[in-house]
Amino acid sequence: MYIAMNRFKVTSGREKDFEKIWTERDTHLEEVPGFIEFHLVKGAVEPTHTVYASHSTWDSETDFINWTKSDAFRRAHKGAREHTDVYLSHPVFEGFEVIL
Repeated sequence: MYIAMNRFKVTSGREKDFEKIWTERDTHLEEVPGFIEFHLVKGAVEPTHTVYASHSTWDSETDFINWTKSDAFRRAHKGAREHTDVYLSHPVFEGFEVIL
């Protein structure tokens, strides 16, 4: 199994906007081979931002990489640049191979 995470620093005061973007977004993940599950999680609140992470689980790293090259990925990320004012910085990707 493989876990893909993007860590976001959301500008203080814009948390509800960020959550709304994700709530209303069509990820198209259910149609992608190897996709298992998705979660959006909220972490530490700092003076300038709040940490969030998108967390998706896949059958394999290959399945995840194939998704990033798919039409479903392009559709899911369409218009993402419209919301740059919500983020303090670009998201940081982390990928993990599940051992246990």
